[in-house]
Amino acid sequence: MRRLGWLLLIGIVALVGGALFVAQDWGGRGPSARALSFEVPEGASLAATAERLEQAGAIRSAARFKLYARLFGAADPIKSGDYRLPRGLSAADILKLLQGGRTIQRFVTIPEGWPAVLVQERLIATPGLEGTVPVPVEGSVLPDSYSFQPGDTRESVVDRMQQAMVAYLAAAWERRKPGLAVSTPREALILASIVEKETGKPSERRLVAAVYSNRLKRGMPLQADPTTIYPITKGKPLGRRILLSELRAKNGYNTYAMSGLPKGPICNPGRASIDAVLDPADSSAVYFVADGSGGHVFADTLDQHNRNVQKWRAFRAAHGI
Repeated sequence: MRRLGWLLLIGIVALVGGALFVAQDWGGRGPSARALSFEVPEGASLAATAERLEQAGAIRSAARFKLYARLFGAADPIKSGDYRLPRGLSAADILKLLQGGRTIQRFVTIPEGWPAVLVQERLIATPGLEGTVPVPVEGSVLPDSYSFQPGDTRESVVDRMQQAMVAYLAAAWERRKPGLAVSTPREALILASIVEKETGKPSERRLVAAVYSNRLKRGMPLQADPTTIYPITKGKPLGRRILLSELRAKNGYNTYAMSGLPKGPICNPGRASIDAVLDPADSSAVYFVADGSGGHVFADTLDQHNRNVQKWRAFRAAHGI
């Protein structure tokens, strides 16, 4: 009888010890001493993933991980993608992470005002994307940060960028201010691309939009330097001053040699520039010139503008610009 009691006690201790081991092995702190990046390939099985987790040092035993997953885990399948496993993450939480698909978010960012050639270069240089992509149609991409998963094609990302532009331009056009100088969404996009390139100060966008809108309404040439540069560099920085011959060039873009809007956008404008064109400031200004502080000074008359230009030239001479 006493022997039976001892055996029962030993069995209970072993059972408790085993339960504690399982609880610690499954739900306790994992073996990884640092955060790990881990990829689950498309179509990977739980068994194959467990083996790779053990090799990476994220779990102690692939065999026990598979057993515990069947006994204690949810029945949901694991999802492919890139994951970041925090240091010491338990086996139980690793399974939840892989089943929940909480993958590392990857983004490709297109800044406001970038021309299409730079959009293509950024996409080609972004690791994790696949396939080639042609230069997008100028002005068709909405600047923003776009998430993607490794293996996504570059064309699919461009498609999303272009769909975003179509949607935003349509919505912005619906809430446009009456009496605009532009009569179609495409004209608004073209003018927004000029506004985008002419000022980097958010507070000036609506004023710059007003200047060009006033010029269009009066039949005055827009005389926007970025439209002269675009045919030369496809929107990249010129790196020098514009030549007189370039100011006189007739190419469908140079607004010094033509009246009205260019034949197409000269960059991919952001939301704020589109909004500015569709709701310009209430201003009669038709001129502006740099003021030396990163902004511009605006004028209603040519005499005012000429005085402002003289101040700008004096500033440049004094600062060696």
